[in-house]
Amino acid sequence: SPARLTTSARPSLRLAGPRMQAGEAEAPKVIGADAEALSQGFQHPPAVLMDGDIRKILPHRYPFLLVDKVLKLVPGEMAVGVKCITANEPQFTGHFPDRPIMPGVMQIEAMAQLGGIVALQPPLAEPGQDFLFGGVDNVKWRKPLVPGDVLVMEMHVTNYKKKFGICKMSGKGYVDGKVAVEGDFTFALLKDKK
Repeated sequence: SPARLTTSARPSLRLAGPRMQAGEAEAPKVIGADAEALSQGFQHPPAVLMDGDIRKILPHRYPFLLVDKVLKLVPGEMAVGVKCITANEPQFTGHFPDRPIMPGVMQIEAMAQLGGIVALQPPLAEPGQDFLFGGVDNVKWRKPLVPGDVLVMEMHVTNYKKKFGICKMSGKGYVDGKVAVEGDFTFALLKDKK
């Protein structure tokens, strides 16, 4: 059973809700009820890949690993992944100190890393292969990303030329259900293994 918090009969400071008169007692409240209700909007489906799994696929590490978890993955075809943007990321010390905005190139890099997770799976790649980001076209930024945003990215393979190791993908990134960034990506899979 949830813990209950009951305040004494003395007045207390309240930042939300109706004003209390001196001497009024606050009604008992279930601790966590507000957070529980608000967290309902933040739920994601269960992850299919978490940080440790992602590190086994991608060569990137802090501070440049930009995919926090993968929610859906069809190897060699598509993926949906998440990047949680937080104020303590190093780029915000200079971009911009008084108005932190995630640099557009880092948004594209996060999507490219999600694309790498798709491309580095059979049937497109063998275990131990790496990919290089070859290019990006048709990029559009629709909204600045700021600390507290959750970028939900989706990448789809649109063309793969095995002979040349060239993989093309299209992707979109969403914040609060609205497109924030989109583009078309080119990757080159390295033939040699690590």
